[in-house]
Amino acid sequence: MLFNSSVKAAFIAVAASFLMANTAIADVREVRWSELKPSDWEAPPVQDPSYYEMNPEAQVQTNLDAPVVEALDGETIKIPGYVVQLEGDDRNVTEFLLVPYYGACIHVPPPPPNQIIHVTFPEGVPYPVTYDAVWVTGTVKVEHRDSDLALVGYQMVAEEVVSYY
Repeated sequence: MLFNSSVKAAFIAVAASFLMANTAIADVREVRWSELKPSDWEAPPVQDPSYYEMNPEAQVQTNLDAPVVEALDGETIKIPGYVVQLEGDDRNVTEFLLVPYYGACIHVPPPPPNQIIHVTFPEGVPYPVTYDAVWVTGTVKVEHRDSDLALVGYQMVAEEVVSYY
């Protein structure tokens, strides 16, 4: 009898933790990049990288006063994007800029601040995962931050970073 009640208690504990994890996942909202800017604001077009090679003076971040969406502050979201590595060790990236398109901040100028998320992920994401698009899940903080590469409009401590594919 004692064994049965111990097994039942363990089963209930596992089931409860599974339900809590699924509830947390259900509270995550998948967000598109267009939702990080007010609907009446348009991001400037991005030129082909060859344009910036021929016009290096155009290789600067514009729209530094781009408006952010304050309602996102404190919201847990999942968003796809590309990693611009900032910090890490020999195996993992622990800090990066998440941007909406490949090459941003490297081959073409940084997007406006409302189209960049500064992400910290203490657990670290393996370098090979960062070579292509990723999904990042975490809680957003609406806060500007200046870095060597760009002015950023959003911060996030990631709970999960996984390959998009």
